[in-house]
Amino acid sequence: MSNQLSDLLKIWFKSKDDTQWVLGTVYKTQGSAYRKAGSYMLINGQGQQYGLLSGGCLEADIVFNSRKVMQYENTVMLVYDSTDQDDIAFQFGLGCGGKVYIMLQLITTKNDLGLCNIFKLLQERQTGIYYQKIGANNSYVETDSSVLIQSSKIKLIDNEQWLVTSIIPEPHLLVIGGGADAIPVVNIAKQLGWIVTLVDPRVAYARKEKFPIVDFVLRKIDEKLILHAKKLRIEAVIIMSHSVNIDSEALSKIQSLDLKYVGLLGPIHRFGEVLKKAGLPKASIKTTVSSPAGFDIGGQLPESIALSILSECHGFLYGKEKIISYKDQK
Repeated sequence: MSNQLSDLLKIWFKSKDDTQWVLGTVYKTQGSAYRKAGSYMLINGQGQQYGLLSGGCLEADIVFNSRKVMQYENTVMLVYDSTDQDDIAFQFGLGCGGKVYIMLQLITTKNDLGLCNIFKLLQERQTGIYYQKIGANNSYVETDSSVLIQSSKIKLIDNEQWLVTSIIPEPHLLVIGGGADAIPVVNIAKQLGWIVTLVDPRVAYARKEKFPIVDFVLRKIDEKLILHAKKLRIEAVIIMSHSVNIDSEALSKIQSLDLKYVGLLGPIHRFGEVLKKAGLPKASIKTTVSSPAGFDIGGQLPESIALSILSECHGFLYGKEKIISYKDQK
């Protein structure tokens, strides 16, 4: 299971009426912190936790405090200061050097803190804005959200503090080409909590037994694929069939999609061959194609190549189109 909010809510939704639940939220940080405002964790009556609000240092204490929430039915506010030698965060060895402010809210049948609405939004691949009143058990979701905020922030509404967070579905990746080197691409993407669609028209490729955790397997690069991509909001495509014919067909077909990232496996000269076969002038490409796909991290194994491509893809999806190294910062 990943730490994506949709995965946490799937677990909660299945047993939300079987036991008590608490929602833990990082609502503010000062200085360095492993998780930022808008990070979530769910804790149930059996002491099971889903998600992380730190690097693993504070979770035991957070679970302990969640029992108070369940017992007294009051919201609990926690502050962990890793700069204070008397603070529990310092004693636990939290080495980030900052403060983390956490709110623990009780989830009940009558007041689910808007989590059912969030779960529905994410299942339908829609976006929204989540409002949580600081220090209280008041939360709600706005589904009509034309403008999403980049990061969670505290907003003053009627002289009361509310944490405002964008609800955005996890990335959906389209992998075109189901050869053996696509296996680590799919596996790493799924470990990140992404949705993955795999497409390959060749019968011997993209076999379900070799890709047991992939979400969707399609066999044609056609309008059905495009409708699938639009409905489920595919944001990134990795083309890696090793066939110029298939790659050119795929590159031509995805031009109707609104994508944040397109990666094409192979050397630079092969990109020209694919463009020529597709009949696409380079200037007509809707989304900039990264070819050869991925960062140069020095590896040659399929796993290393998968890591390099997905690192680049991850950067584009989360607005970090260039990775700045330690040397660059000097």
